[in-house]
Amino acid sequence: MNNKSDDHIIARVEALLFPRNIVIAGATDKAGNWPQRVWRNLQRYHFKGAVYPYNPSREQVWDTKCYQRFDDLPEPPDQIIVLTPAQHVVGVLRQAHHAGARSAIIMTSGFGEALDEHSQELARALSDLIKETGLAVSGPNCLGNFNARHSMFAMTDDRPQQLSDGPVAVFGQSGGIVMALKRTLEERGINSAFAITSGNEAGLNSADYIHYFAHDPKIKVIVCYLEAVHDSIGFLEACRLARAQGKMVVVMKLGSSNAGQEAAAAHTGKLAGSMAAFDAVAGQAGVVRAKNLDDVIEIVDFCVHAPLPKGRRLGAITFSGGMRGLFLDAADEHQLSFAPLSAATHKALSDVLSVGSIIGNPLDAGFSALRSGEAYLKCVEIMLADPDIDILFLQEELPRAAGTERKEANLRGVNQLVQKAQKPVIFVSMISYGLTDYSRALRHDLPHLAFLQETQRTLRAVAGLIAYHETDHHRIALPTPHAQGLAALKKARANAQGSTLNEHQSKDLFSAYGVACAREVIAQTWDEAQKGAADLGYPLVLKALSADVTHKTDAGLVVLNIGNESDLRRAWEHVQTQWAKLPAHYRCDGYLLAQSMSEGLDLFIGCKNDPDVGPVIVFGSGGIDVELVNDSAVAALPLSKTHAKALISRTKAGQRLRGIRSTQKLAEESVIDALVKLSHLMCDSDGHIAALDINPFRVDTEKGLALDGVVIFADTKPKA
Repeated sequence: MNNKSDDHIIARVEALLFPRNIVIAGATDKAGNWPQRVWRNLQRYHFKGAVYPYNPSREQVWDTKCYQRFDDLPEPPDQIIVLTPAQHVVGVLRQAHHAGARSAIIMTSGFGEALDEHSQELARALSDLIKETGLAVSGPNCLGNFNARHSMFAMTDDRPQQLSDGPVAVFGQSGGIVMALKRTLEERGINSAFAITSGNEAGLNSADYIHYFAHDPKIKVIVCYLEAVHDSIGFLEACRLARAQGKMVVVMKLGSSNAGQEAAAAHTGKLAGSMAAFDAVAGQAGVVRAKNLDDVIEIVDFCVHAPLPKGRRLGAITFSGGMRGLFLDAADEHQLSFAPLSAATHKALSDVLSVGSIIGNPLDAGFSALRSGEAYLKCVEIMLADPDIDILFLQEELPRAAGTERKEANLRGVNQLVQKAQKPVIFVSMISYGLTDYSRALRHDLPHLAFLQETQRTLRAVAGLIAYHETDHHRIALPTPHAQGLAALKKARANAQGSTLNEHQSKDLFSAYGVACAREVIAQTWDEAQKGAADLGYPLVLKALSADVTHKTDAGLVVLNIGNESDLRRAWEHVQTQWAKLPAHYRCDGYLLAQSMSEGLDLFIGCKNDPDVGPVIVFGSGGIDVELVNDSAVAALPLSKTHAKALISRTKAGQRLRGIRSTQKLAEESVIDALVKLSHLMCDSDGHIAALDINPFRVDTEKGLALDGVVIFADTKPKA
């Protein structure tokens, strides 16, 4: 809390989670209604403040007094839970604010979820009211909030709840998913201190909640279910703050289908889909993204009970050849491997174990280790001492009932060993299983051990945590604005016929930032084409020039390998014939003659402004393979030379660039240079460029050139 912004955010979330009293607006006696459910839950779990029903047309509900005016309450209202029809919500909140309310939970829906103009207008009116009053609001279209520390269960869910403080805070835009996560974590013996259903996030949003929990000393893990990021800059800043405070931010995000996420004219939209962009940017900011809800549980269990792995070298002890095989298969699927045992470790294990054990990694100790607790713990100690093992997996489940004294003694013994080793030790089951009260009580006595379920889920979660550890979370400073480039950017935007620049205009903009492009001229007539060819020299490429056709090869508007004037004449006639087949309203800006670079590797470089996390850059195989070959990687912007080199390394194109199977190394520095300079262009655009592509960027042993490109401007500056 170093500035007013911190204080302001924390005060608002505090008002939402720790209200002095609660007023339920929309109180009614209709059977099974939501206001009554909220009332009962607040009474049932002994909320620490007063609770008042409110309805201007009722004097009594639920066998208690109902207040018709906020001014009639025994004390000023503090938090309003709104369950009135949508058209009355703004009026109710305005009156409540004038009476002294600081916060509100709006459970009512009808504020923009539908696309009709009426609901959109209600959403705008609500947003304006929140800005005007400063009310701390969760919702609309939410299921309420939970705060174990304040005995507040202000929700409609009438299933029995556990109100116990814990190391986890859960929030999300789906109330059903938030509560499912809370319940499942409790089943695993992990309590959530807070559960917030944020709904449409017309007021407080994910950035505010992460910011608040980052400052909470008792919270270890912040769990977030996201459908969309409403404040990308604030969200990323909050995630960086949480990481700096030692908190893990675990996100389950909707949107892997990428529907509606890409700019149709640019390849970048498909290659840097919503999940790839989110992983690149949010991952650098300190987010661990779970692939599904089950993975959230495994990641949280790990983070609550074990230190993060400091490397990717795995070790395991099993009692079953089948479990050993499951580990090996799962490791292979998730690009992990088990480290070879050192000679000293192999000998030490051989001295402990009897015939029948498989001395290796994973170590199949057989049942000889189970018969002796001393032997089992010695094996664990030996494996933990191996400097080539960063994380140790042990096969075991939590017992469901008393009667397994040796197993429990082993678990307690490992819990003691782990504190000295300072490496994560993870117990893993063959298959998912349920816990009992006995299991959870024992689990509570083993705070330094994670108990994960099923090998695939476990290693998928661990792979994500290893990637988190390996990610360079250092934030690169924005580059100094490029004066010449900014002038060219302004000119290009002013001269664009629509949102898309034609190829020549796009490459002019790239050149202004120092990206190497092929020499070219524009011809409007055959005579100009002849003169341009003489100036450039053969071989050449001829293309129709139009912002209306960005994928020119598909339309037959590109002719390669023009070696002489006769070839040029045939190419000229062909392209004009193909152009005549296109819709009459398409605009032709002339014909582009360009130097041919016949040899080299075709690469793809592009940028896009992602609606959730802002600008990203993508690199991969280019040319006709750009969407046929799944070979691309995405990175956050801005991009340094070091990060550009790391981005290239994540692709097969990068391997080809550096030479494989006796092929020559190509001019990688030219690719790095182009990546960094396009990064500067995208940063300078300040959100006004929706997407840009260079395809192909062809590179040989001496140089790299942008041979084609497109720039697409956003209709309006995006929120990022």
